[in-house]
Amino acid sequence: MKFLSIEESNASELNLLLDAAVEMKATRGSHSSLPLTGQTWAIIFSKASTRTRVSFEVGIRELGGQLMFLSINDIQLGRGEPIKDTARVLGRMVHGAVIRTFDHQDVVDFYDYSQIPTINALTDAEHPCQILADLLTIREKFGSLENQKIAFIGDGDNNMSRSWIWAAKHLNLPLTVAAPESCLPPQSFIDRVASPNVTLTTDPIEAAKDATVINTDVWLSMGQEGQAEKEALFKNFQVNSSLLSHSNPNHIVLHCLPAYREKEITEEILELHSDSIFQQAENRLHVQKAILAHITS
Repeated sequence: MKFLSIEESNASELNLLLDAAVEMKATRGSHSSLPLTGQTWAIIFSKASTRTRVSFEVGIRELGGQLMFLSINDIQLGRGEPIKDTARVLGRMVHGAVIRTFDHQDVVDFYDYSQIPTINALTDAEHPCQILADLLTIREKFGSLENQKIAFIGDGDNNMSRSWIWAAKHLNLPLTVAAPESCLPPQSFIDRVASPNVTLTTDPIEAAKDATVINTDVWLSMGQEGQAEKEALFKNFQVNSSLLSHSNPNHIVLHCLPAYREKEITEEILELHSDSIFQQAENRLHVQKAILAHITS
């Protein structure tokens, strides 16, 4: 089995994984079963990581498995070996793989050629594990995903915003994405999603108005560092006290981290909402354990 994108998922699977994550969190240290016992998993990263690497390494061990961390610079992929060749080798040696890379097609191809359980730990197209952690945090904070108005403010065409759009479609969540015009999802993507409960706007105040969840992310994704011209487009999209004054009084703020204080979010707001943001970070461990158990069952 695989878990490669929110797009490929559905409401039933997402809710099943969220329920399993709740159980994983409640029984940490005393799980009734260790589904990865006797298994060795490969963690293959071509992008830097803190939360994703640590949460997957801890999660695999806590479910009874062993792991090997493979940096792109340590294996032949870094010297130009096709992903399909690497996949066919590892598929005969390890029991599953967690991949964090740039091109989403590489994750798809790895699964197709390896035929072992494969998890997308982030690509330029989607960040599915993070979205599950976000959803779990919202459930914990409000008791339910129902009756929440969600805003995503920042780059509307990055892996986080696209994954949020798919989650909103599957779970029927009202979502407003606010971004500069050139950073909104292309019409071809919106046509593919075809979700009436997703709204796009260039006005961050419109997105924040009455929102219970305000989500943001870095303005420049990995690989875009130094693009000052793009960064300048977001000067009015900072999550700060002025913007949040338009939101529901009972709102929470989420950020998938790392955060660049005084850019996409102010120091004041990050610290004020640090409980939610770092709960969100912790929940990566629990949702990823749920995914690992689910795709190996």
